[in-house]
Amino acid sequence: MLSKGSKMYSVFKFRCPRCQEGEFFVSHPYDLSKMGDIHEHCSECGLKYAKEPGFYYGAMYVAYAIGVALFVTLWTSFNLFLPWVTIGVQIFVIVAATIVLSPLVYALSKIIWANMFISYDKNARELHKNDSR
Repeated sequence: MLSKGSKMYSVFKFRCPRCQEGEFFVSHPYDLSKMGDIHEHCSECGLKYAKEPGFYYGAMYVAYAIGVALFVTLWTSFNLFLPWVTIGVQIFVIVAATIVLSPLVYALSKIIWANMFISYDKNARELHKNDSR
């Protein structure tokens, strides 16, 4: 499932969608000064990450879907497994989880969006090395 060549590998390791070797983000999601900043090109295969200006605006839809999934998961879990917890506590926990996880959701939405449009190519590194000679 998380083997090289799968989209899940690229998403959860924050790696280049094409070669799955190069780093996608400049820093980790919780480095707030560089949150969401991506490299211009992959250091391993040379892929330009931003296909066009505004390419990652579509990642907002992915972030929205992740946020809804988080809300539904927490709300359902409270109501199924902890029914004695008051609604006020539930709302507080959901809001706190959303705030704490928002940098991670932002990073995940960008890498998922890139993986929707860029496919894995096991020969990408070799082709890039041959081109740069």
